[in-house]
Amino acid sequence: MMFIFMIPASLTYTYGRMARNQRQGWAIFWAMALLFMAGVATAYWSEAHANPAAHGLFIDQAAGNMEGKEVRFGIANSALFATVTTDTSCGAVNSMHDSFNPLGGMVPLLNIKLGEIIFGGVGSGLYGMLVFVLLTVFIAGLMSGARRSIWARRSRRAK
Repeated sequence: MMFIFMIPASLTYTYGRMARNQRQGWAIFWAMALLFMAGVATAYWSEAHANPAAHGLFIDQAAGNMEGKEVRFGIANSALFATVTTDTSCGAVNSMHDSFNPLGGMVPLLNIKLGEIIFGGVGSGLYGMLVFVLLTVFIAGLMSGARRSIWARRSRRAK
């Protein structure tokens, strides 16, 4: 799993070097890493709880929701692998994403729906994340520009 992340994570460093501002590369890396860690924590927390659909059945769910998971990997490795592989769009699975609990299944689905911007494949996550960064800066600029114009109108009226 570490090797799946190596190239995409290193491309954030490369971007910082190419932009001649290493802090930008590290900021993008830590934004991606924070989203990844939040996804793993959410998926694990959800899968560690019992499956509500099997509540009335005589099934021991002390180990959490083991439906659709290999016993040799367990819940922690299944949640980690599902998040890693949907973050990088590699397509490998060791557990069935549709048998995750609702909140745990949201993590792989959200990663797929966002276009694998969290690290992503070789370069595909970086350009996806850069599009999100440009969009955020553009919208923030529009918001701060509108605020400045309101203050400018108020100061003209006061005169």
